[in-house]
Amino acid sequence: MRIALIGAGRIGKVHAQTIDRNPDVTLVAVADYHRAAAEALADQYGAAAVDADALFDDDTIDAVLIASSTPTHADYLERAARAGKAILCEKPIALDLARTAKALEVLATNPVTCALGFNRRHDPQFAALKHAIDTGRIGSLETLTIISRDPAPPPAEYVSASGGLFRDMMIHDFDMARWLLDEPIVRVHAQGSCLIDKAIGEAGDVDTAMVTLVTASGRLCHINNSRRASYGYDQRIEAFGSAGMLQAQNETDTRVRFTSEQGQVEETPKWFFLERYAQAYGREIDDFVQAWKHQRAPLAGAEDGFEALRLAEAAYRSLTEDRSVALDDIR
Repeated sequence: MRIALIGAGRIGKVHAQTIDRNPDVTLVAVADYHRAAAEALADQYGAAAVDADALFDDDTIDAVLIASSTPTHADYLERAARAGKAILCEKPIALDLARTAKALEVLATNPVTCALGFNRRHDPQFAALKHAIDTGRIGSLETLTIISRDPAPPPAEYVSASGGLFRDMMIHDFDMARWLLDEPIVRVHAQGSCLIDKAIGEAGDVDTAMVTLVTASGRLCHINNSRRASYGYDQRIEAFGSAGMLQAQNETDTRVRFTSEQGQVEETPKWFFLERYAQAYGREIDDFVQAWKHQRAPLAGAEDGFEALRLAEAAYRSLTEDRSVALDDIR
């Protein structure tokens, strides 16, 4: 696969590195609004720095990886689909459902391989947990608990541009919930507070939130988010079933535990998502390439992005209206 990267910022650099490590992919072009950033990243990996407009008419480019700012995602996705390019797009496609639905319509009329950047599905621990659930190791899944806490809050100005905690941060957990529960979610109830940074509250968002999801059969999922964890990036999942329990734990540098007569000491978790999900990003690229090569669906697609955004919208409505929300009311 010959792939072009749109976006040379932090996440773009992560993708460039994972592409470089994959023998089935060649990074041939990099585009960014800031030309100097595109040139620096392109030079690092032997690619060409180009204007984004030039990518879509280049028949030598098989695929486009969209890692630019969120407001540009839907437009680039639609242009790539119309040009017949395979697409890997960072989440979200857009910050509102109507714009996301329009992009899905373009994909429906211009069918190409399109993967969405829900990289946590590709994490080895979470993938093993999913396999164990699906093969009945804990019997019937009854409750699911997802904990996701960042090491430090983002700047308040980032909050308003990102769409807020539910659309920006918890949307990954909404996708994990859908993937692991594997049945329709029918009701959402959210509570949130601003306990960490008053500026985030002044920007109209929360920095601490808990959400309960209810499925059609009555399964329950609890999602716990915080913008601050003093000990590092806290990413854990517990799946409880009729015949047992599964737990995915935090990743540390060595996973070594020290024990003495004073007690036990473990290492702190990896500091942030770049370290925690390094393997997941590599596996995500590989899944994208294999989906394109064999004309199969990727592990996470555009429709998954739409459904996760529906859950985020339901959570916002629940929080602002102080009530539980039926997901059928969110379209």
